[in-house]
Amino acid sequence: MATKIRLQRGGRKGYAVYRIVIADARAPRDGRFTEKLGTYNPNTNPATVDLNFERALYWVEVGAQPTDTVRNILKGEGVYMMKHLKGGVKKGAFDEATAQKRFDAWKADKQKGLDKIRQEEAKAKKAAAAKELEAEKKVNEAIAQKVAEKKAAQAAAQAEAEAPATEEAPAEA
Repeated sequence: MATKIRLQRGGRKGYAVYRIVIADARAPRDGRFTEKLGTYNPNTNPATVDLNFERALYWVEVGAQPTDTVRNILKGEGVYMMKHLKGGVKKGAFDEATAQKRFDAWKADKQKGLDKIRQEEAKAKKAAAAKELEAEKKVNEAIAQKVAEKKAAQAAAQAEAEAPATEEAPAEA
């Protein structure tokens, strides 16, 4: 039986969320599957992946063929990196501890990059909010100035209307 590691669609219209599953190659996309390995949400920045690493590594080593998108996800999570390192251990190039150390260093570097992306995203969001606030302040100042001019015009008109009335009163007296 040829097995595939593929995505199974879920979520609502316009907001797809996927499950990463092991399925028979002949099964339909959203059909029957053997095992669920995790989830993939491409709607976040960066995309959110929740993966059972050990099971994914097992299935890749057993020979399950991933689709292109799943292969990219597995590479991003380090499954193929660990498979490569385990191959080096089997050949005797280095021991298990060195392989784990290399993988941890790679994972830490990858996490730094993701944290940097998240920080830049938060910074951009904060800058956009500050820019919006500035624009709103300018609009509010313009409105306040128009209201002040209108009140000044009303006060001048009222003073002008009262001035002739007070001037006529002393003339009669």
